[in-house]
Amino acid sequence: MKPRLILASTSPRRRELLGALGLSFEIQPSDFDEDAVPVGESSPEEWVVTLAAGKALAVAMQVKESAIVIGADTTVVLDGACLGKPKDPEDACRMLRSLSGRTHTVYTGLAIIQVTNGEAQSPITDVVGTEVVFDELTDEVIEAYVATGEPLDKAGSYGIQGKALSFIPRISGDYFNVVGLPLNRLVSLLKQQGISVW
Repeated sequence: MKPRLILASTSPRRRELLGALGLSFEIQPSDFDEDAVPVGESSPEEWVVTLAAGKALAVAMQVKESAIVIGADTTVVLDGACLGKPKDPEDACRMLRSLSGRTHTVYTGLAIIQVTNGEAQSPITDVVGTEVVFDELTDEVIEAYVATGEPLDKAGSYGIQGKALSFIPRISGDYFNVVGLPLNRLVSLLKQQGISVW
């Protein structure tokens, strides 16, 4: 019998990707305070891993029986600076102008926590990076894209699985990582916990 699997995220993209693996899982939003871990005090890779582990642990501490909890966090990094979700449309336009014509890196931190009889174990963590290349974007394209509303809830102000695919000529690395959940690496971590998609 496969253990109970919990995704500590409300992201519809992560839910869809995890569902593509054919695994049975539950969604349990995490109440972890991401603002309690300031960006800039560690590398972007360490930061997203810390956030992923914090999200997973917040949910794991509420589990009273046995389960495996998955946490994830994604950020866009340009010139060493993390670009989170935009505050408003103007902020989204600013981010997209900074990404225009350049290569940036998307990092997703993963954390897997096994809970045994209500006791959370230490998290198993990993991080995946993918380089993404943007075309040169005109102000007209940026404003039209932001007007769709698509960028407003996404790190870096774009979604590679949406209209932004039209101005991304290439990536180097895991596509699903850019969407928000690096499936190949996640499968490897789950296998360490005795969960196989096969």
